[in-house]
Amino acid sequence: MTTNASQRVLIAPSILAADFRRLGEQVSECLAAGIRRIHVDVMDGHFVPNISMGPLVVEALRPLAQNAGAVLEVHLMIDEPDRYLAEFSRAGATAMTVHFEACPHIHRTVHNIRALNAQPGVGLNPATPLMMLDDILPDIDVALLMSVDPGFGGQKFIAATVDKVARLRAILVRRGLDRVEIEVDGGVGEANITELARAGMTIAVPGTSVFNDRKSVTESIRVLRTACAAVAPCE
Repeated sequence: MTTNASQRVLIAPSILAADFRRLGEQVSECLAAGIRRIHVDVMDGHFVPNISMGPLVVEALRPLAQNAGAVLEVHLMIDEPDRYLAEFSRAGATAMTVHFEACPHIHRTVHNIRALNAQPGVGLNPATPLMMLDDILPDIDVALLMSVDPGFGGQKFIAATVDKVARLRAILVRRGLDRVEIEVDGGVGEANITELARAGMTIAVPGTSVFNDRKSVTESIRVLRTACAAVAPCE
């Protein structure tokens, strides 16, 4: 399936891969390069086997995001996310994505996110079938598909994700829900961003392909945009 002309791709770098000694500098470089969505991976050591960052990091980045008019998206890979939604909202999160697998009352959770004036999203692990999104799709702004098993950065991309994106795009088109973003997180880079965009992805979450020792942040973003631009406008 091919994206149509109205579908653009946003690059939303995951700061999980950033150098935390220079986090403000690297996020500022992303924003100066035109990035308008910053992805913050939050892990609790329970839902996923790792612990990452929390509201204090979001709060520290809020002035940078606000000055640039950028979205701060928290990807809550945590158990009982409802307990922390208000805290992340106060810290400055303007988009919040929770996992279907962690939310026994997913409609309530999505409603709570919307009530905090944040974009609600629901994520699926790689082995979770798309049908689990059927009843919640009309209520969300973002459907996030994990393309690695969540928990650690720098993992190898699961190739079957491309077909999963295409199937989700077809579902959204059939149901008149084109406004719902398809976000892909995990192993996204120059080698697969074009194929993912062609399948229907509209938000790409690169980590080590933006924050690395090979290229500057600005150059890494340029490379991703160039690769994607063959099939969709890329911001």
